[in-house]
Amino acid sequence: MATVNVYERYYAAEAEFNGVPRRGALVMLIATSEEGNIRYEAAVTFFPHRDEEDYAVSYDAYFSKVVYEAKGRRSKKREEALLQEFQQHIDELAQGIQGAVLWEKPLKEERRG
Repeated sequence: MATVNVYERYYAAEAEFNGVPRRGALVMLIATSEEGNIRYEAAVTFFPHRDEEDYAVSYDAYFSKVVYEAKGRRSKKREEALLQEFQQHIDELAQGIQGAVLWEKPLKEERRG
């Protein structure tokens, strides 16, 4: 099994989980290929981000959903299409805990794999 973070970026966020305020979020589009199949997941993990240097990601507030699964392999064209609807998927996951990713406030540059 090969797993790659196709896209990831840190953003400011507003959420509370397990009684802990979360002010940061790491959002990811994850590709997993195994035995001729490809699966893409949209994922978000909310973390405390207590100060400018705090990027200690706590995985107790991790949420994901499969957005594509089929026979085949990675495709740049498919990944670009999935990124077009990526924010919507992450917003749906965040709403599940009454949280929000503040898309207009990135904390770091995006990374693509």
